[in-house]
Amino acid sequence: MYTLFHDLRLSFRQLRKARTFAFTVVLILALGIGATTAIFSLVEGVLLHPLPFSDPDHLVLLGDHIGGGPNTPVTAREIETYSTATSAFSSMGAYIGATYEISGGAIPQTVQAARLTAGVFPTLGVSPILGRIFTKQEEDAHQQVAVISYALWSNRYQRDPHVLGSSIVLDRQPYTLIGVMPRDFEFPLQPGRLDQAELWVPMSLTAHELSDEAAGFWGYHMVARPKDGITLPEAAKDADRVSKQIMRDFPPSISALRIQGDVRLLRDSLVADTRPLLRTLLFAVSVILLIACVNAAGLLLVRAIRGRREYAVRLALGARSGAIIRQSVLEGLLLSGTGGLLGLTLAAISIRAMLGLLPQSMPRIDSISIDTGVAGFALVLSIITGGLCSLAPAFAALRTNLTDTLKEGVQTTGAASHAWLRSALVISEIAVALILLTTAGAFLRSFQKMQAVDPGFHPEHVLVANYRLPVNQYPTRASVDAFRLGVLDRLSHKPGIVSAGFTSVLPASGFLPRSGYTVEGEPIDKWKLKFSMFTVIDGDYFRAMRIPLIEGRFFNENDNAQAPLVIIVNQSMAKHCWPGQEAIGRRMHAGNLKRGLPWLAVVGIVADTKPGPRDEPAIDQWYMPEEQPASLGISDPSGKLSSPAGGYIAVRSTLPPEQMIQTLRATVAEVDPFLGLQEVRPMTEAITNIEAPRRFNTGLISTFAVGALLLAMVGIYAVVAFSVSLRKHEIAIRMALGSQRGGIVQLVVTSAAKLTVVGCALGVLGALAASRLIRSFLFQVSPTDPFIYTAAVLIMFLLSLVACVLPATRAASADPVEALRAI
Repeated sequence: MYTLFHDLRLSFRQLRKARTFAFTVVLILALGIGATTAIFSLVEGVLLHPLPFSDPDHLVLLGDHIGGGPNTPVTAREIETYSTATSAFSSMGAYIGATYEISGGAIPQTVQAARLTAGVFPTLGVSPILGRIFTKQEEDAHQQVAVISYALWSNRYQRDPHVLGSSIVLDRQPYTLIGVMPRDFEFPLQPGRLDQAELWVPMSLTAHELSDEAAGFWGYHMVARPKDGITLPEAAKDADRVSKQIMRDFPPSISALRIQGDVRLLRDSLVADTRPLLRTLLFAVSVILLIACVNAAGLLLVRAIRGRREYAVRLALGARSGAIIRQSVLEGLLLSGTGGLLGLTLAAISIRAMLGLLPQSMPRIDSISIDTGVAGFALVLSIITGGLCSLAPAFAALRTNLTDTLKEGVQTTGAASHAWLRSALVISEIAVALILLTTAGAFLRSFQKMQAVDPGFHPEHVLVANYRLPVNQYPTRASVDAFRLGVLDRLSHKPGIVSAGFTSVLPASGFLPRSGYTVEGEPIDKWKLKFSMFTVIDGDYFRAMRIPLIEGRFFNENDNAQAPLVIIVNQSMAKHCWPGQEAIGRRMHAGNLKRGLPWLAVVGIVADTKPGPRDEPAIDQWYMPEEQPASLGISDPSGKLSSPAGGYIAVRSTLPPEQMIQTLRATVAEVDPFLGLQEVRPMTEAITNIEAPRRFNTGLISTFAVGALLLAMVGIYAVVAFSVSLRKHEIAIRMALGSQRGGIVQLVVTSAAKLTVVGCALGVLGALAASRLIRSFLFQVSPTDPFIYTAAVLIMFLLSLVACVLPATRAASADPVEALRAI
């Protein structure tokens, strides 16, 4: 221990004397370790951090395979069947997202919620911190009780411990508060911070939800816990057995459908879309760390070569090789430890800034932080980095030729013998930087291609807002129609409003409600149910969104409940359903032919609109006027509503966004003063949000690429500058013998160019090997695009040239007389 502390003090004193060197190495390592720690915190928070439930790794989602693909939702009727007929699960429960209007405040408030069966909380294994959960008896009796989140308890009730038993008005109906959940509890698990439930009420399925009319609605989710010893395949086999029983009980309207049981781990379903992105980011930041380590090792190697006479003297006086290695490793650990502490600080700052930039599709954002696990990772990373960076200089020092090094006048002995190691370090830097540069180039090209895609509508100057009408205040179709007509009529008289409309689904929202249909003319014996996106609209929706009319006409005031049923289809559906034929005037049938519903006539064809990001393909879509769905059994023909009506308002205006928002809120308040609007924002913002993941990926990878290039540039400069300093006597002799300054510059640049050529060749091979990792993230761009590779190589050569300009200029401007006198 005495020897260890002695070497530690010696290393500290030597680094204190070389402050510039130590600062440079610490800064390089801090950048590499900080970036790696920040990305690891994402991985740890999203993939590794345990879910806020009891034994979360044994929770599964139970549902249906429909049409050969996984589709975990189930219908309302299936909930009871799965709950009673399966034998592989110890407990299970069902849930569905909901939205409630909270009355009683100064401003109407809308809160995200969930309807749960009584089995959900016991299955999750989480108890409230205050009060209790609702029971099966309360659910069956349709008792109006509610459990609230910690956030809602804090914000609305200021953590009042006496809140239990008080009343909360939801959708203008009183509910009794019976419990408060823990701070970290969130369910259903949603991506990002949006749509997190703050309120839970009993499922209490209605007669309509269990009726034949609603039998085709796959919108409920089930969470379950398999019994001890039951594997996932065994649980899936049991669920598939029950699914066959469910199909036998299907009503005629969906009797042609075939389902299979589906069981997936809850954690996997949550992070399935995010895992490839995090792997790519981890790969990219590993490249940054590798370059930082190579740079640090190169600088330590240069320092070891400069101090070779000291090592030679120590070895000649009897020092053991282990002591030399130990001191070198301690010196590296001191530098990397300091760099790790600074990197951890940089990571904490980066995470705080990055949380606001993360796409809302990123799950479990609130779990991302610098916790004990992340700090421990940074510590281990610092130790490994310091050890690896110091090994090469240590072994290089041991290979010093004592006799030659101790001779007077020999200036470059030993340094030249390690030239291959310095060159190898620079070549590896160039190679890994080129890999990251080609990756960034592919992401940038892909993002550029996506931005050039026409979304099928014009989002500029459009304001959208989500609304939900309480069923107690709007119990009939007539009352809902009165609300819509009142809002549209008032908006049409507001200054600056160009057009306005209602829609059940917004484009670029990522929401794809599908409906089954059949096309007239297909033989019944060959009939097969098709699915496409279904949207109900009202007012001047197409004009508000500026969705082009390709053929036919838009809906008008004559397309009401008494008129023949009409639809408008998009170009993709017209092409797929009636290839090479005239679609206008053709007819289709909603759902199963056995339902006996009226036929729908096509009266118009509009352009395809992207239901999600612009890099996703267009899908078949058909539109129907708001007043006609009752004729299809989509709503009760009597006009009574069993669930709240809602949708989106779209307004095109010449007003500034802030004024548009005020005008829309004021107009809605004229019709219903208590109704609160949600997600009131410009349509351009909605598109930005849906495209945020690709923008985030591109920006982060590009930032890493720029960092890699700068680090590689520093490495090239350091090696070239050191090589020039070692060859100053050779250069002096060349100049004394008549060599021109331009020739000296060419000599230095040529030596750097050779390293760049080899590094780029290896980098291209590495980029080809890594191309499979990023292929799934690209849009209309090949990860092996020759243009991208050519541009990356040219950029690498340009930066190499810039890096060696200063050393080459210094070498060419040196005084040969002074250099020769020093020999």
